[in-house]
Amino acid sequence: MRVLVTGGAGFLGSHLCESLLVDFHEVCAIDDMFRGRKRNLESCKSSAAEIGVPFHLVMKDGALAESYETALKRLNGSVDVVYHLAAINGTRWFNERPDLVARVNLSTLQMALDFAVTNGARFVFTSSPEAFGDQQNMPITSNSDSQFASSSVHQRHSYGASKYLGELLIQHAVKTHSLDARIVRPFNSYGPRLPGDSHGQAVSMMLERCLAEEPIQIHGTGEQTRCFTWVEDMIRGIRSAGELDQGIDGSNLIGRAFNLGSTEEISIRELAEICREVTGTEISPIEVEGYAGDSERRVPDCTDAKEALGWEATLPLLDGIQRTWAWMKAKNEA
Repeated sequence: MRVLVTGGAGFLGSHLCESLLVDFHEVCAIDDMFRGRKRNLESCKSSAAEIGVPFHLVMKDGALAESYETALKRLNGSVDVVYHLAAINGTRWFNERPDLVARVNLSTLQMALDFAVTNGARFVFTSSPEAFGDQQNMPITSNSDSQFASSSVHQRHSYGASKYLGELLIQHAVKTHSLDARIVRPFNSYGPRLPGDSHGQAVSMMLERCLAEEPIQIHGTGEQTRCFTWVEDMIRGIRSAGELDQGIDGSNLIGRAFNLGSTEEISIRELAEICREVTGTEISPIEVEGYAGDSERRVPDCTDAKEALGWEATLPLLDGIQRTWAWMKAKNEA
């Protein structure tokens, strides 16, 4: 297949490109490097050269038509699947630049959607559990309602609302343009290459603090819970949504949304203790002020993904953190 991956130099995007190339698919990644990094694609370049499969990188804005025109030329005028991952993620961004988050996420999606419709490509939209907003009922099902607090209280939902509106645009394209589109919602993916800076995500941020021999920072009391999902498990689910013509149960996948996540629920404080155990740090965590609107719990119901995609998370959290820590130390020593 010929595949386009927007946000291809990001955390999930680079792992997806890598996985696709290993299975001899021709891949073109679009990324403006706002959050993506060229170094994330080093293995893609080496793999492509080794197995003789073309890999292309278009370093341009995913909200511009010319980026897709360039990508199409690189793919010799045809594309089978578009995986749309380009977005601004990271809780700090949601609160500091809600205007940028909303604008970039929606403008890149609309351009990628138009491209897929024009070229008759299958479309996989990477949404988020944040699209459910302040959902209190757990576990979150594929069709749970979305609930958002007033924007006058906080702007955290700039991201979640953009993903909710993105899903709305997907459903509109399915109904009006007969687009073969599927939606996936990754629940807290982690692993090598996950950003661990001040705009990053929990697991890598904690491990980076341990690496620097600094105390892990816990937002609030740390009693809020999440379900963290190993990146390779996540990539299997995303690819299944893009590659299956119909569900393994015979169901129609067009317009379907799938939660992809581990069901191993753990508090942020417990996560910090696992990171301390794995890294051997003796420095106690410290509590810091968190962000307004932080979800108290987030647990996925992945029944639909299991039945239709044959997918479920398999790697236990402890094993995944050990692997991430090993990668992080190797990178630091290189």
